[in-house]
Amino acid sequence: LMTMVDSMLALAQAPADAPANDDELPVALIVPHAGYVYSGPVAASAYVHLRRWRDDVRRVMVIGPPHRVPVHGLALSGADEWVTPLGRIPVDRPACEQLLNTPGVCVDDHAHAAEHSIEVHLPFLQRVLDPGWTLVPVLAGGPAAGSLADALESVWAAPGTVAVVSTDLSHYHPQWQARSLDRATAELIEGEHGGLEPWREQALDQFDRGADTTVEVDRPEHRLERVRKDRHLLAAAGSVLATAEQEVVPDV
Repeated sequence: LMTMVDSMLALAQAPADAPANDDELPVALIVPHAGYVYSGPVAASAYVHLRRWRDDVRRVMVIGPPHRVPVHGLALSGADEWVTPLGRIPVDRPACEQLLNTPGVCVDDHAHAAEHSIEVHLPFLQRVLDPGWTLVPVLAGGPAAGSLADALESVWAAPGTVAVVSTDLSHYHPQWQARSLDRATAELIEGEHGGLEPWREQALDQFDRGADTTVEVDRPEHRLERVRKDRHLLAAAGSVLATAEQEVVPDV
């Protein structure tokens, strides 16, 4: 695993449009969570950008969608640490306790048990950051974007914190359509259309139009379920990033 991750990082290049002022730690990264053989190189191109701040990142909040267990709101982990083949990562219990004071936030270890949307990011983070950082693992399902942002802001806006929005924005699209859809989404996240609600409406409309013309697959009901889950994450990504005033590095 270490060899695989290091190889992808070695081949990755930081985005050509990375911010000119490299002294500022990014507020968030949008990174895919598919298997490494599919999206590992794209994920590496986001994480390689964090290396210059490896000493500054003390906490990472990874926000992902649930794939196996329904979540209505925000589901945290009750564990004190997460373990990968590359080592142990302490969970930021004080930050989790702070989030639990917000309605709609709960501990749900059942939802986390078989979930991959958070864990696939951890080996990359372990290789690009210095030891000592803590993890806030969050599964997000179905809440209004504004409520999600309110719940997370007190933690992810703190100094030394980076949010990772774990995404599957394009599923079952031909490459040309996926690139177009992701580019439009990135432009909306970057705030060129003004305000959270226009972002959500335009992004979801763009997603729906892309999903309607998607290539057929053997199990269309599976495709539709993925579309519903990705709609929730799209709203989640907007809510997390809408109030960010620093640079955001998209995965396109």
